[in-house]
Amino acid sequence: MDAIVPNKAATARSNGPYRQEVLSVKHWTEDLFSFTLNRPAGFRFRSGEFVMIGLEVNGKPLLRAYSVASPSWDEELEFFSIKVPNGPLTSRLQQITPGDEVLLSRKPTGTLVLDALLPGKRLFLFSTGTGFAPFASVIRDPETYEKFDQIIVTHTCRTVAELDYSRDMIRTIQEDEILSELTGDKLVYFASTTREEFSNMGRITTLLENGKLFSSLGIADLNPETDRAMICGSTVMISDTKDLLEIAGFTEGANNKPADYVIEKAFVG
Repeated sequence: MDAIVPNKAATARSNGPYRQEVLSVKHWTEDLFSFTLNRPAGFRFRSGEFVMIGLEVNGKPLLRAYSVASPSWDEELEFFSIKVPNGPLTSRLQQITPGDEVLLSRKPTGTLVLDALLPGKRLFLFSTGTGFAPFASVIRDPETYEKFDQIIVTHTCRTVAELDYSRDMIRTIQEDEILSELTGDKLVYFASTTREEFSNMGRITTLLENGKLFSSLGIADLNPETDRAMICGSTVMISDTKDLLEIAGFTEGANNKPADYVIEKAFVG
């Protein structure tokens, strides 16, 4: 009886990244764009997780970590990206158009998930720039509203135009018959800018320290007994916000040890 010899090419394909079709692309500013991909059959992820995304360059895959902006129930995969002029990947990725192929790794992971937090009453989602992406996923997940009485999502950018992605997301939720019923009055959105004149101005850390975030929304200050938080944004913002939370008595959590807050350590380049 002949031995069965594995097909090495087929094995490589099954273990390598998916090649997924680009369904749509939207350029929000000169520096920001979003795109959607066809979701592979059987691809599962938890809302808030990231995956490796990329392109084939010189015959080799070039991949970077991207948070999935779509919720776990969505039939499409959405991503929100910066444009780095000389970035090895983003300088090429920003040029994709519908019909192109993008590489997608098979194993999502990450700490910005509800499983990494202890039960609580309020969930704060602090973001800057493209750090809003995982929260676009979390705020559209029914489980978020089952676990928390109130979800406060913040987004801070340099200019008003850079807030358009998050503002459009919130508007879409409010206008969607199913999503609006899901979120009800539990979802609270707070946007601020650091360079251009806007109704709310300042770094989110400054607004936390001086209490303007809470006074503007008419809510109580942070309380580690009842509040939980997720942080995603620039390295400096994550570090500074983390410090403020720990001073307030919050403890960092992880998938294998849920606690009061979590951060994401993966970045796009």
